[in-house]
Amino acid sequence: MDAELSIGAVAERSGVASSALRFYEDRGLIHSHRNSSGHRRYRRSVLRRVAFIRFAQQMGLTLAEIRGLVDELPDNRVPDADDWARVSAAWTPLLDAHIERLQRLRDRLTGCIGCGCLSMKRCGVLNPGDALAHAGPGPRLVIDG
Repeated sequence: MDAELSIGAVAERSGVASSALRFYEDRGLIHSHRNSSGHRRYRRSVLRRVAFIRFAQQMGLTLAEIRGLVDELPDNRVPDADDWARVSAAWTPLLDAHIERLQRLRDRLTGCIGCGCLSMKRCGVLNPGDALAHAGPGPRLVIDG
């Protein structure tokens, strides 16, 4: 078995497109080196990182949050139980915050769908005159509220 994997082999083994692997690499989530032909070569341990990245994305973490977590993992070896425990300790508050946001969204969404927008006094999405532009992009009342 080869000690290093090509980008195609990593894509096949991980179920992640080569373009996504290059994107992850551009963002510093995974690392490779170039062989004498200029092709990317990955350590076999990258498969665990990619699996972790995919799982974290499924859990709703942003790439920036995931980057903070994978930065805690060793780059020169397969992570051991202590490494994963350290990442897990950092992961828990992130997941708790995401769960809280999702519960808030669920509770507000039910009211929103059910109201039929008949009550502008209760509407959690109403933003007359774009008054919340200073608060940042997206649905601030739903995300931050």
